[in-house]
Amino acid sequence: MTAADAFTYNGGRVDPGERQNIRFVVSETYLGDPVRIPVTIINGERPGPTAFLSAAAHGDELNGIEVVREVAHEWDLTELAGTLICLPVLNVPGFLAQQRYLPVYDRDLNRSFPGSADSTSAKRMAARIYTNFIDPCDFGLDFHTSTRGRTNMIHARADMGDPDAARLARAYGTNVIIDSEGSSGMLRTEAVTDGIAAITVEMGEAHRFQRALIDEALAGVRSTFAEYGMLEAEQVRWPGWRTVITDEREKTWLRADTGGMVDMHFERGALVHEGDAVCTITNPFKNDNVAVEAPFTGLLVGVLENPVVYPGNPLCHLVELGERTRRVVELNQSPSGTAR
Repeated sequence: MTAADAFTYNGGRVDPGERQNIRFVVSETYLGDPVRIPVTIINGERPGPTAFLSAAAHGDELNGIEVVREVAHEWDLTELAGTLICLPVLNVPGFLAQQRYLPVYDRDLNRSFPGSADSTSAKRMAARIYTNFIDPCDFGLDFHTSTRGRTNMIHARADMGDPDAARLARAYGTNVIIDSEGSSGMLRTEAVTDGIAAITVEMGEAHRFQRALIDEALAGVRSTFAEYGMLEAEQVRWPGWRTVITDEREKTWLRADTGGMVDMHFERGALVHEGDAVCTITNPFKNDNVAVEAPFTGLLVGVLENPVVYPGNPLCHLVELGERTRRVVELNQSPSGTAR
């Protein structure tokens, strides 16, 4: 659709030049009270694409909420070309309980799309969201964080085999893009299947707002809007360097082989070289130290925050860098060892 048309959803419409803040019913409680998600719809006066920004499909992942809220309520969108649908909290029950999954149902909303009107509670909720606010779109950004106890550098996850998703991922402008189709039921996976360009943006850790990451994510939104002509004053950004991880052999999770307490020696976003001790696991007496070494030279996309582990627990997410990219990253490392 174009912004010359009214945007319609089940229960309302937003005409060109209008904005609406609504609380849209997606389910009911045990008492029959409505469960509502907040939605802001801005329909520009000029024609253009229809886009969605979504966050908190996992209820404890908060960074993206602030990204979506700031775009919707602090940016000057008077010259917006197209229609923007802002969904800051998809999983309201999980957000209220401050937990990842839908409480009671114990289901992952981000494995329930596009949903079904006569299936499980999670899929019914997903169907209400998808049919009304995702399906009408041309592209969208879905914001996530790492799960609790871990943290991610900001990066995009996209099906780079899909030309439209690849265009969106590159326009967003992160240093790292991890190429994957995603799992069945993921919002971005199902959107791409339906011809809607969509990517996941990973940033930081659960249960907090992290200002530096939020600002970087907002810069990515501006870059994306420039690519699709939604805000003419903006420019598509080049992040300085970029690596696209396309092969499973180029990434790995380093896992603990022993239980104990972890001393991480590098921060998220740091470059580590083959053989570097990424972290050390110790027992309570500090008389048994186990160093965990990097199996190849690469970038720490994700690292542990909670410093206690059982055998098999993930310690860090390492992606391999080619020699040319590695040299550029080394030049751009901050004194603390993280990539600028």
